[in-house]
Amino acid sequence: MDLAIRASLKGWKFVYLGDVQVKSELPSTFKAFRFQQHRWSCGPANLFRKMLVEIVTNKKVTIWKKFHVIYNFFLVRKIVAHIVTFTFYCIIIPTTIFVPEVHIPKWGCVYIPTIITLLNSVGTPRSFHLLFFWILFENVMSLHRTKATLIGLLEAGRANEWVVTEKLGSAMKMKSANKASARKSFMRMWERLNVPELGVGAFLFSCGWYDVAFGKDNFFIYLFFQSMAFFVVGVGYVG
Repeated sequence: MDLAIRASLKGWKFVYLGDVQVKSELPSTFKAFRFQQHRWSCGPANLFRKMLVEIVTNKKVTIWKKFHVIYNFFLVRKIVAHIVTFTFYCIIIPTTIFVPEVHIPKWGCVYIPTIITLLNSVGTPRSFHLLFFWILFENVMSLHRTKATLIGLLEAGRANEWVVTEKLGSAMKMKSANKASARKSFMRMWERLNVPELGVGAFLFSCGWYDVAFGKDNFFIYLFFQSMAFFVVGVGYVG
């Protein structure tokens, strides 16, 4: 992405070939998938922080292209999308249950997100039956992506860390090597636990019960399902 942005700022033009297919491998474990998502979320945010001034002061591209790169490519897709998803659906909506004076209109929390989700799923009709689980899983991953985005923006902690994603093929080789070895290490239970996901799951679950007792908007239906998704990921029962 760094090279692509810099080349674009120098006036290079690219041709997208939609019919070109390449082989790829999936991350071998959920831990590897988390590292991959951290890199994909932290990297663009950190790149935006470093290149913002260079993009604004560049004289080889038009103002419209600068606006597109800053607003559409970086701000909306790489920063705002992650942060808004987590804060709105996992913090704001649950918190409003404790403040009855605050009312979120249904078009804002149900209709518009549903339309956007359906439009995004049009391109993959074969996976339409997984849409409900995909929504819950993406909301869970929004916690990890939000954290990574903030790390990239602030250039803190693991902002410049590069961890190569362990793919399925390499995992199979390691598995066969472990079988040949006399000693086989077992992962401890607490190493599988994801504490932030468990904490958010507990928060959503408590909000759901409070909504059952005192709420009027029936948010508990969503909160219980979403909390279960956080708990499943929190105990490492994924991948």
